[in-house]
Amino acid sequence: MPFWRTYYHLVWATKNRAPLIVPDVELELHGYLISKAREIGVRVYALNGWVDHVHLIVSIPPKSSVADVVKRLKGASAFHVNQLLGNEGRFAWQRGYGVLTLGERQRGRAEAYVHQQKEHHRRKTTNQWLERMDEFDEGPPDEGLDGAPPVAGLREERVVYDVEMDGAAFPF
Repeated sequence: MPFWRTYYHLVWATKNRAPLIVPDVELELHGYLISKAREIGVRVYALNGWVDHVHLIVSIPPKSSVADVVKRLKGASAFHVNQLLGNEGRFAWQRGYGVLTLGERQRGRAEAYVHQQKEHHRRKTTNQWLERMDEFDEGPPDEGLDGAPPVAGLREERVVYDVEMDGAAFPF
């Protein structure tokens, strides 16, 4: 068995950002996402969200692609919620998702951010980088953080988690 430590921050939203994740749905949805993740070999470190999206901090084994894991979690969870509530397909996820990689040092701060989702949304202290997701693939920009082309093989001087936003440090 290979040795691996791969951590990801995943985010995806309900279709049209509809506020479908009400308390009763949230409880069932979160429980189902955790059990489905376990079934496919994904370890969930944190899971939370808001009425229109979810955040997960996970570890995905190298034999699985991020895209396949997200596809399976989104598809199975939407089906489960609709079956449970007799929704006839009314609960649906938006196309696309957001994914950020994490190192060991960022994982704790990422977990804290996810656990505090509801408080961040109430206080409007969310991290724009971590709340963003699009229907279309955007990928990273073609330039480095300072606007210059990245230099192959060199580590960036600062990482997105250390950037300040409106005078306050990012949540992790």
